[in-house]
Amino acid sequence: MSTPDTQRPRTGADILRTALRRNIGAMAGGTALMGLYQAGETAFPIALGLIVEHALRDRSLGALALSVGALAVIITTVSLSWRFGMRILQKANTTEAHRWRVRVAACGLKPVARDVDLKSGEVLTIATEDADQTADIIEVVPLLISSLVAVLVAAVALGLADLRLGLLVIVGTVAILSILSVMSKRIGTSTREQQARVARAGAKVADLITGLRPLHGFGGNHQAFLSYRGVSTEAKHQAVTVARVNGVYAGTALALNAILAAAVTLMAGWLAFAGRITIGELVMAVGLAQFIIEPLKLFSEMPKYVMIARASAERMALVLAAPPVTTPGTERPAPGGDLEVDGVRYGTLRRLKFQVSAGEFVAIAAYQPRVAADLAAVLAVRVPPDAYEGAVRISGRDLADLSVEAVREHLLVNPYDAEIFAGTLRSNIDPPGTSRTVSEAVEASMLTDVVALHREGLDYGVRDRGANLSGGQRQRLSLARALAADTDVLVLHDPTTAVDAVTEQLIARNVAKLRRGRTTVVITSSPALLDAADRVLVLDDGVVTAEDTHRNLLAGDEEYCLAVAR
Repeated sequence: MSTPDTQRPRTGADILRTALRRNIGAMAGGTALMGLYQAGETAFPIALGLIVEHALRDRSLGALALSVGALAVIITTVSLSWRFGMRILQKANTTEAHRWRVRVAACGLKPVARDVDLKSGEVLTIATEDADQTADIIEVVPLLISSLVAVLVAAVALGLADLRLGLLVIVGTVAILSILSVMSKRIGTSTREQQARVARAGAKVADLITGLRPLHGFGGNHQAFLSYRGVSTEAKHQAVTVARVNGVYAGTALALNAILAAAVTLMAGWLAFAGRITIGELVMAVGLAQFIIEPLKLFSEMPKYVMIARASAERMALVLAAPPVTTPGTERPAPGGDLEVDGVRYGTLRRLKFQVSAGEFVAIAAYQPRVAADLAAVLAVRVPPDAYEGAVRISGRDLADLSVEAVREHLLVNPYDAEIFAGTLRSNIDPPGTSRTVSEAVEASMLTDVVALHREGLDYGVRDRGANLSGGQRQRLSLARALAADTDVLVLHDPTTAVDAVTEQLIARNVAKLRRGRTTVVITSSPALLDAADRVLVLDDGVVTAEDTHRNLLAGDEEYCLAVAR
């Protein structure tokens, strides 16, 4: 039975304790079965020694048959206990990894971002690889205990034959673990660094994929490739370092285990030669010396896996324990749809001030792309209100006083690079499945040709990131999603940069018609969208420098004409 996880873990140790606590039942059952497995494995050479000692010495068929039956019971016990023990542990491991993946993903998807110096690609790595490696602690602890059981059973059996043999196993095991525990700390440090570098490489790939089209546009492909190669090379060198450390660790563990097994075998042979132990006890000792190599190997590897799990847990704690970048308000916007930007200073924005009345269709022509991006980020609440001067008001209420969830319901900012998910056209347009305007959104965004092109229609399968769609189709699909949301205030950022001029004209006309009576802001340089708007605001160097209809600005503002005319 799992323990509910109601508290936010602050450290990697907290995460590991939580994982162990809520899987205590599965771990107890798995430990019992794996302990039984190791005990059965240990019993096999002991049984062989007893057979040599009694059944073969007495030449009794009955004793031999009994011995064969005992071996069959041991083999059956070993087989079944391993099978069901690992099934329990692996199920608990997989379930626990899923829980942490969901928690990390939930943190990344929260409306209010966390104050953590990680990119989205790094968070993805933490939610996958680190979650899996952290959950491995569920298997590591039972296997550690069961290996200890095997070593103790072997030590007791050898001690009953001769105390010196038992003490040799115990002292040798302690010495091996002491040496390897020191080496495992180096593995933990190297692994943490490797995970960080791999995550940075993953983040760089994500950034490059997102900006691939702009990179093609200004010829930055080669420089971007060199940047990624540098990060990837660092990750490769660190991976080689980790592999080298792991190799030294594994080689040292194998050598120490082999030395201990050889020492037990040689001592048993000397004791048998001296008449201190019988031939049956010698067979048992030699068999146990060979057998304990495997549990000792497993036992000696556990510190390494514990350090890896701890390193991954500490990386997860970076995300889970990070505080939100801001504390949002609790109010909701009043009915209506007016939008006011009052003296906002952020990035390239210099005391930007404008107002959009409820139901108005306003286009914003930003001469500098960075200005458009900064404005979209502020309106989308990707920038916390306390990170910029001035205020943004929705229906007369400051953004800082509103809950982020309420803002999301009232105001939608659709970015130019909106994500396309694996699924269908319909699930991408209407993810919650509650929109009543899907067909209207499809028509307004001119996605009808894509729907008509495939026999499945809106149920046509879309690959991750829209890999089976063209750039224009992906952009129109994103626009359809924004229109289907039917929010009171809609902000579109460059929604038609990848479509042809004719389609752009139709989209501009359709959007204006569909959004009539609803507040709409389009940040664009598209003449078609600018012409469809009720008025145009010109942003130059972070401030509004002109305001009029598109046609009046074309007629009277030469700089505007040069910036938007195609």
